[in-house]
Amino acid sequence: MKKAKMILEKDFQISPIDNRIYGAFVEHLGRCVYEGIYEPGHPLADEQGFRKDVMEYVRKWNPSVVRYPGGNFVSGFKWEDSIGPVDQRPKRLDLAWKTTETNEIGIHEFYDWTKKVGAKPMYAVNLGTRGALEAKEVVEYCNHASGTYLSDLRIKNGAKDPFDIKLWCLGNEMDHPNQTGQKTAFEYGRLANEAAKMMKRVDDTIETVVCGSTYYYSPTFAEWEFQVLNECYENVDYVSSHIYHGNFTNDTADYLAGASMLDDYLHAVIAACDAVKGKKHEKKTLNVSLDEWNVWYHSVEDDEKIKQQSPWGTALPILQDVYNFEDALMVGMTLISMLRRADRVKIGCMAQLVNVIAPMMTRKGGGIWAQTTFYPLIQASTYGRGISLLPQINCDRYDTLTYTDVEEVKAAAVLNDDGHITIFAVNRNLKDDIAMNLDLRSFGKTEVIEHSVLHHDDFKAVNTEANPNEVVPHNVAPTLEDGAIKLPAASWNMIRIKINQ
Repeated sequence: MKKAKMILEKDFQISPIDNRIYGAFVEHLGRCVYEGIYEPGHPLADEQGFRKDVMEYVRKWNPSVVRYPGGNFVSGFKWEDSIGPVDQRPKRLDLAWKTTETNEIGIHEFYDWTKKVGAKPMYAVNLGTRGALEAKEVVEYCNHASGTYLSDLRIKNGAKDPFDIKLWCLGNEMDHPNQTGQKTAFEYGRLANEAAKMMKRVDDTIETVVCGSTYYYSPTFAEWEFQVLNECYENVDYVSSHIYHGNFTNDTADYLAGASMLDDYLHAVIAACDAVKGKKHEKKTLNVSLDEWNVWYHSVEDDEKIKQQSPWGTALPILQDVYNFEDALMVGMTLISMLRRADRVKIGCMAQLVNVIAPMMTRKGGGIWAQTTFYPLIQASTYGRGISLLPQINCDRYDTLTYTDVEEVKAAAVLNDDGHITIFAVNRNLKDDIAMNLDLRSFGKTEVIEHSVLHHDDFKAVNTEANPNEVVPHNVAPTLEDGAIKLPAASWNMIRIKINQ
């Protein structure tokens, strides 16, 4: 069996973990809202039409924040369409996904839903086809107590108390050619600055998230961040970063090695933030909001066919990726990367919550089931809270067609609030088990109390409504005879350690 070693020191800490890194994303896209969280007439729908089985799964996830209503959708969205009597709300063409938006679910309904699942809303304003005034007005509608036209309109529409939304996204992916209202870095930076100023004058307790470039290999990457922040650094609090992984070449080893792309991405975004900070002699440090991340490639070809066959339909079955076992490993490594940069990654939103590139799926009128990717997410959200520790990992490395010097073991460690240690580790070796020795000398006497493993011999294995437990984690013997932890070949591992004082 191959060997590896992890050394943890209790005083070698990366940062306290912001619980908002376990957030979610709900966009008016596909079957995420309609037939996802909302399906009136379903046997398990509540009085507002929200599916109670979906809410139960979301509570297991326990996302601290949920980003809404987009995404590409928001760049053509009029927030005023989503308030007032539902039967009087206008139907609009959504140019982003070539569908028709009914506006049955709007600000009030979504806010009610977040309260039911125990999350906080993270609201995105339209800076694509609209401007700073509209951004200021939606903050006033949502957060101002009373006494103005917009705050009193909220009260008239049934919400006496303000929504008190604290996190606000200043548009979405504004550099992308497909974005309605695409802008140059200078145009967007100036607009984001003025919008943030006006929004914060309405409510100085809010935080704003400015758009970074759309993805790591975007032609505008890094230069966009620098130019945008040069215009708005003083009035924003986070930079939005988005990343999607995909096994387009059907090369599992290369695919899993590609998890390192997020590490490189975060390093570059943080460097751009700090460069502007230094240039401006600012004391404030900007952090990262990784508010779209996931695996996305399975449905790409089918999506275009569906949109062509059903133009301007509602709740089209698009972006319905069916995730397999190797995708679960990639999701696990993304979570590990976020924990390893807990000093700067303060918000994370898995895209999306249900049906649309999501960890859970529903059938209209039917059941719900967890995809393979649900399990690393749930375990990290449950046990990845506390202080991120700085592990020293000694293991073998390997090369692929695209990547070099890749660690076989990718891992993070958390000192939990209850005094336990939780280790999340992925063995990227596709053939060999690894015996990982743990050096925890600074913690005194310790005991491994749980070792949960997610593994399947078939990398393409999936969960379905008929067979929802094909790929699920199982508890195994905590340690080997010599006290090492066995990481099976190609596996996600959660290891819980009790510190005996």
